[in-house]
Amino acid sequence: MMLRYLPARRTACIAVIAMGLFPAVNRADEVRFSDEQTMFFTNDVLPVLKANCLKCHSGSEPKAGLRLTSRADILQGGESGPAVDLEDHAGSYLISAVNYDGWEMPPTGQMSPKQIAVITRWVEGGLAWPADLHEIEVEAEKGPPPVNEQNKQFWSFQPVHQPQVPAVAQAEWPKNDIDAFILHRLESKGLQPSPPADPRALIRRTHYDLLGLPPSTELVERFAADPSPEAYSTIIDELLDSPHYGEQWGRHWLDLVRYAETNSYERDDAKPFVWRYRDYVIQSFNGDKPYDRFVTEQIAGDELDDVTADSMVATGYYRLGRWDDEPVDPELAFYDDIDDIVTTTGQTFLGLTVNCGRCHDHKIDPITQADYYGMVAFFRNVRRFGVRGHDTVLDASVTEIDRPENRDLHAQAIERYENEVNDARRHLKEIEDIIRDDLNGVEKDEFQYAMNRVPIVEKRQGSLLNEEQVNRYRHQTNRLRKLERDKPTGLAQALVVKEDIRDLPTTHILTRGSPHAPADEVVPAFPAILSPPEAVVPTELPENATTSGRRRVLAEWLVSPSNPLTARVMVNRLWQYHFGRGIVRSSSDFGFQGTPPTHPELLDWLAAKFIQEDWSMKQMHRLIMTSATYQQSSRPRADAYAADPANDLFWRYDMRRLSAEEIRDSILAVTGSLTADRMYGPSIYTDIPDAVKAGQSRPGYGWGKSSPEDENRRSVYIHVKRSLLDPLLEAFDMADTDQTCPVRFVTTQPTQALGMLNSEFINKQAAQFSQFLQDRAGDSIEAQVKLALERVTQRPPTDKDVQRGLDLIESLKSEHNMTESDARHYFCLAALNLNEFLYLD
Repeated sequence: MMLRYLPARRTACIAVIAMGLFPAVNRADEVRFSDEQTMFFTNDVLPVLKANCLKCHSGSEPKAGLRLTSRADILQGGESGPAVDLEDHAGSYLISAVNYDGWEMPPTGQMSPKQIAVITRWVEGGLAWPADLHEIEVEAEKGPPPVNEQNKQFWSFQPVHQPQVPAVAQAEWPKNDIDAFILHRLESKGLQPSPPADPRALIRRTHYDLLGLPPSTELVERFAADPSPEAYSTIIDELLDSPHYGEQWGRHWLDLVRYAETNSYERDDAKPFVWRYRDYVIQSFNGDKPYDRFVTEQIAGDELDDVTADSMVATGYYRLGRWDDEPVDPELAFYDDIDDIVTTTGQTFLGLTVNCGRCHDHKIDPITQADYYGMVAFFRNVRRFGVRGHDTVLDASVTEIDRPENRDLHAQAIERYENEVNDARRHLKEIEDIIRDDLNGVEKDEFQYAMNRVPIVEKRQGSLLNEEQVNRYRHQTNRLRKLERDKPTGLAQALVVKEDIRDLPTTHILTRGSPHAPADEVVPAFPAILSPPEAVVPTELPENATTSGRRRVLAEWLVSPSNPLTARVMVNRLWQYHFGRGIVRSSSDFGFQGTPPTHPELLDWLAAKFIQEDWSMKQMHRLIMTSATYQQSSRPRADAYAADPANDLFWRYDMRRLSAEEIRDSILAVTGSLTADRMYGPSIYTDIPDAVKAGQSRPGYGWGKSSPEDENRRSVYIHVKRSLLDPLLEAFDMADTDQTCPVRFVTTQPTQALGMLNSEFINKQAAQFSQFLQDRAGDSIEAQVKLALERVTQRPPTDKDVQRGLDLIESLKSEHNMTESDARHYFCLAALNLNEFLYLD
């Protein structure tokens, strides 16, 4: 009988024994083995079997019916007969398989020569087996959780319902229904809520939470004089109406969607018009765009019945991730891009790590590979960001759209643009005037073309020009090119998503996530564990169609009130940004491995309320911030701390450090430097030291120079270059730009202190602050100190506070021989480093 060889790696290792080619002639007779033979089995053979074989060939349902856990099972074999022939050792299936002689065992990769020699010696020695070992015990691996009715009962997979507000003993404490849920848990644990925060601390907390900026002294004192609920509600409304609200809360959203303005990898080139997406987010928060519309526009803004300029810009969501413009494996790079979209969509909107299903069924959650690729199918025909060059990016990711209605904003953007262009041309002309008379005839002709100018200038280094001048010319040339490319023509051009629908491709499950190993075909579908409806996608498209309509189907399901996750996830995020942590701490993981909600009924009540309020985020802010829970003091109490050190029950408000952007913006605001009225438009560049730029593959490449006024704009407008972040923002835990960032780290590290004491930025601002105090408070040192502390702490300083400032200035003058101006400068530097400035009570 001829042996039939299976294709390499086609089946599991036992398939080599399951062919049914040889009769089962051996039996497990009683055999006695020497101590040396059984010791060899125990010390050498057993580890090889456990490492390579028993995962598949053990238990009640071994592959192809073959168990390798006892000598009798091995000799009996599986569906195809014995695995070992004691009369023909070399012809045994087991020996052929481990040698990859026609069959391959294990299929994941051949054993080492040493391991093969162990198995061969064992078989040749008669399959030695200890007399007291009936069967090898194998602990069954726990497989992925199945999609079944039991797992569908998990709390986050259940439909949102609005629970009844609980009754409480201290009926006078709650200011709204949120407080009843919080107090009910506290009372059940024998705890009391904390007293109200000091009015000044509360208004500072509120101002930072909504605007990310320090309040004015006038506002603080106004509220301190009248801390009534009515006055507090009025201030909240004023803050929500401020255009700076969108800048603060838009930054939270940008963290979630991995916002950056460059592509990463070695070149890390800029994404054209990406800043329009940032402006869209800010304007959406300011306009209180309903969250369901906000989500829909980003997922499918180009597929709506009422496509607008805003909804087109919103689809820039797809273009925010990294882009490899020179991939070794283009097909793999495409699926990596889609995986980035599925990852961000799943975690940001659903709070599920769907992406863990790319290579295998999710190990923790009941999400299968089919579920993952069902999500992939919604995005399967989205075009890549580009192919290589800038022209391909424009073709695949940029489109013309209508101009905005707000002509004033457009006019401001044009004015800023023209100022930047003129500034860049001025710098270039200074260098060109130096070398113009030195150009020869050919060079004069070549110098007419911009692409030739940098090499011609570089030839003059060391003679007419020094290295700094040549570097400046290169930098200003790159700056001008970028400006000319990103001319602010209203909303005439935007970074958007585009599809290729000429031949709608099928989607397949990819074996181990490899695009070169497609398996079963799948269609667009929602994760089955959520008991979703069938995803009915368009099958026939009109002749003029530019999209498949699939993403709209996904978007409509995401924001459906029947979806159990979308509303829960977003209200949890709103709660997190107000309290420092969510009701579910793992705010992008509502699955089995995530942390359970500390107040599940409150979370559901808020989610239901969110939907009832037409998905209004501003209404949720009002509800949360007018609660007694939010208005508690942050001061610790020994009894509550002993019972609940992590503050899971919200018995107080957790103190927090300002975020990276809040720190920078607050420094600018306190020193009188902040140009807060300059909003929207192309991003700006801060002054980054050359030593920091030296860390790039091309030092300084892609980092421009902004005017002093633009440098002092809010941090949300700083150009986000993945390979070169502003040092101050990076030191204070700016969001990771490579992936969705639901929670920022809050670290304490030496670079923070060094940057806040020694950096050029902080010393420049301390000098500005010193001059500000001189201008506003006159020549009185005491008045200057008092004004400085008022601006830094947003409260009237005590006499002791003022005296400490005066003592510092005096000691700097007397002990270090400083002038009054220099001493005031260092006092300002110290004031900007106060904990009371950097932390919120």
